[in-house]
Amino acid sequence: MGRTAGRAADDTQRNILDAAMTLVARRGSGVSIADIAAAAGVSKGGLLYHFSTKDDLLRAGARDLFETFRSRVYDQAQREPDGEPGRLNRAYIRVSFADVADEGVREIIAVAAQLMSEPTVQEMSAADGRRWRDELTADGLPESTVRLIVAATDGVSSAPLWGAVLDAADQRALESELLERTRVG
Repeated sequence: MGRTAGRAADDTQRNILDAAMTLVARRGSGVSIADIAAAAGVSKGGLLYHFSTKDDLLRAGARDLFETFRSRVYDQAQREPDGEPGRLNRAYIRVSFADVADEGVREIIAVAAQLMSEPTVQEMSAADGRRWRDELTADGLPESTVRLIVAATDGVSSAPLWGAVLDAADQRALESELLERTRVG
């Protein structure tokens, strides 16, 4: 299978990443490069041109998940004035709870769970977690509030994978309660 005429390299990489993450969610990180290439509509050589190894591809997928979430949180935070205490925490809450309502969240969680079996992705995830901790605790709220926010939002975010205990009304109430805790003064 040759290069698709007219498709830009960035578009091809995006197609490969999307295909890879869909297959990883369904079959695990052991899915073959050949299967990913076929799903992306490229040759195996074409895939390896864009991602030298399967590990490179998996790391790129993880990086994409981390960066997409971070970008969405920061975009949400920009809706409030600079210097407003708790604005990043409120954005983190809003984006996390919006993700729970998204039908595709199970696949994203499944991808993340599969990728976490890869040691380099574990390292990336730990670094991303440290960065979030630093940024959220520097947001002008008490550390105890930040801990509660992170534990609650991360718990609600992963609940669809295990079977949510809280129904939609409970989730909306929890989101409101957490947002209220971010109001200083």
